[in-house]
Amino acid sequence: MSSIPVVVKHQGKRHDVELDTTSTGETFKYQLFSLTGVEPERQKILVKGGQLKDDTDLGKLGVKPGHTFMMMGTPSGATGTVQAPKEKIRFLEDMSEAEQAQQEGATPAGLQNLGNTCYMNSTLQTLRAIPELQEELKLYKASAGGPPGPSGAFSSAFGLDGIGASMDLTASLRDLYKQMSETQEGFPPLMFLNALRTAFPQFAQRAKDGHGFAQQDAEEAWSQIVSQLRQKLKIKENETAGESSSQQSQQEASFIDQYLAGKFEAVMECDEPEAKEKDEEPTTSTDSFFKLDCHISKETNHLRDGVVEALAEQIEKNSPTLGRNAMYTKTSRIARLPKYLPVHFVRFHWRRDINKKTKILRKVTFPHEFDVVEFCTDDMRKLLVPVRDKMRDVRKEVEDVERAKKRQKRMQKEQEDAVAVETKGKGPASENTLAKAKSENMKESGKRDGDAEMADVDYKTDAQIEAERAASILAAKKELLALIDPKLQQDVGGNQTGLYELRGVITHQGASADSGHYTSYVKKEGAKDPATGKRKEEDGRWWWFNDDKVSEVEAEKIETLSGGGETHSALILLYRAVEPPSLEPEKTKLSDSS
Repeated sequence: MSSIPVVVKHQGKRHDVELDTTSTGETFKYQLFSLTGVEPERQKILVKGGQLKDDTDLGKLGVKPGHTFMMMGTPSGATGTVQAPKEKIRFLEDMSEAEQAQQEGATPAGLQNLGNTCYMNSTLQTLRAIPELQEELKLYKASAGGPPGPSGAFSSAFGLDGIGASMDLTASLRDLYKQMSETQEGFPPLMFLNALRTAFPQFAQRAKDGHGFAQQDAEEAWSQIVSQLRQKLKIKENETAGESSSQQSQQEASFIDQYLAGKFEAVMECDEPEAKEKDEEPTTSTDSFFKLDCHISKETNHLRDGVVEALAEQIEKNSPTLGRNAMYTKTSRIARLPKYLPVHFVRFHWRRDINKKTKILRKVTFPHEFDVVEFCTDDMRKLLVPVRDKMRDVRKEVEDVERAKKRQKRMQKEQEDAVAVETKGKGPASENTLAKAKSENMKESGKRDGDAEMADVDYKTDAQIEAERAASILAAKKELLALIDPKLQQDVGGNQTGLYELRGVITHQGASADSGHYTSYVKKEGAKDPATGKRKEEDGRWWWFNDDKVSEVEAEKIETLSGGGETHSALILLYRAVEPPSLEPEKTKLSDSS
């Protein structure tokens, strides 16, 4: 190795470095990383002709001993120092199959098709996208008389017709998800299928041709599985909120009721004028719901249209005033929003003229963000509208900061290019030269923005601008959180903003309800930050579960699932509540230097 001593100046400090002329710019940056704590991708090192690139051959720079490099950039972490890893690094090839499956970013397990079981597979993959459900299942203990022992369970699994089996569907789901978390291969859901057919014999129906089992409806599977989970998954909640922990009595509540159940307030009113003339009073009721329906008619083009239609049902029933059947309109409004909101496209319906269940192929678009405030009761809207509107204001401010950040980076690039041109052939730029160029660049930028004479203005540093914007966003977030009514804050498993983001889609391909193929799409979560344990920003990609085949797709693929033919069309959408922002400061670095 041939090396020469050089000097690197960074933030007023001088570093003596041995430069290896046989290596590349990337190696040199890693040397400086160990000295300054600034990650290589955040370093800007000025050389003749511009910035030092990763693939630059250091031997061709013509650097002489004692040469001074100017480096800009700040570390992304708070400490700016390099720390040894807390845990010993393990290589992928040294891990077990279960350990590999649990690594960040690992491809999740698919589910083998056991004979027309795609309806079940797609349903299970979408339900698995609810992390709170995963955690609750881990705590579940089957009651007495639940699943048989290992040998009995193993033998009963091969019957697949549910006869003679006594199985706990919730325990089977818990075990299935655990097994899926320990592999990246397609897993055979034999035990769960047997439990499902035991609990609900309809799913053990044989095909009309006598070969194997019949295709089933994913929506029916979803509803039946959720109904079982509602009965079995009970969580403790404090009966009285104002008492001390020693005084608080506890009662059991259903996990499903907390996280997946909403409440309707409905008004039933007779449509016939005669009933109104006889002073027949409208009746009111409160009902729980576990999914929103989207009815599809000739006028339905968007999800909103179908939900509006479903919330105003026409029902024929007996009128006590008229003494005969009459038509009523049942108008429902949402009085409680769950954290997870399934939406069902009512595509399958029974046609009496042909005595057959058919599919509506009409194209119905749906949003990635769903605003449901308009479907709520007046009281609920009063609570949600201020929060929702402030959420949008905060988002706009964050977006404005991001745009300013990009604009500032562009200005900085222009500055560095100007410095590079000025110093070309003259050696490294001095700190005074950089400061002068930066000042002139900011003046020029001010003139382009139509400002008045800038000669006597004190320019703010990037750090000052960043701090002011971060403080403004933090203040807006505090205002938003102050707007959330205590009633909403205390509703564990509820929605506090009235907004939902799309997390899962179950699709059906084909023209018939009794045939075709189901698949599901689940949005990828952002990677976990090992330091904080929190999720990072998502990349917008989705997992596509086609039985045991699992692949990644772009967000644009979801736009194609609106139907309009026999291709894959959305049947169930799984939305998750958009949470209020935390008070942690936004990471909106405007530049790499201060």
